[in-house]
Amino acid sequence: MILEHKSTIYMVCCMFTDDREEIKDLSQDILVKLWKGYGSFAGRSDIKTWIYRVSLNHCIDARAKQKRRGEKVPLTPEVDVVSGTSDKALQTRQLYSRINSLGLVDRGIVLLWLEGLSYDEIADIVGMTVGNVSVRLMRIKEQLKNKSNK
Repeated sequence: MILEHKSTIYMVCCMFTDDREEIKDLSQDILVKLWKGYGSFAGRSDIKTWIYRVSLNHCIDARAKQKRRGEKVPLTPEVDVVSGTSDKALQTRQLYSRINSLGLVDRGIVLLWLEGLSYDEIADIVGMTVGNVSVRLMRIKEQLKNKSNK
């Protein structure tokens, strides 16, 4: 069941790094955590919600550990989000670049919102209230808008 959501795990990892090897490592670590934790999954939420939560928490923790060690990982959107030279491809790359400049939690919230999850689902995954998610998204959208005006 977990392997059905490999693309979800991969997309979360892509929001935190553009290094293909690191994406593979993060994805594998997340899969191990999911396999080990599946027995304790109580089913109080949807399996996809649980997978997002584990994936986001692992990526956030991994980034925090890297920062404590002083390592720097570039966060440019070179993960083949959209290839090509069309206006749409350029706009998508610019959007991902702006998103990568956000804080880790805000980046995760945007990812979930872009994936089409409801505010209730996002709140459940990131451990916030629906109201807090709504306010954060409004502020994030404003930040992204301001970055596009520069």
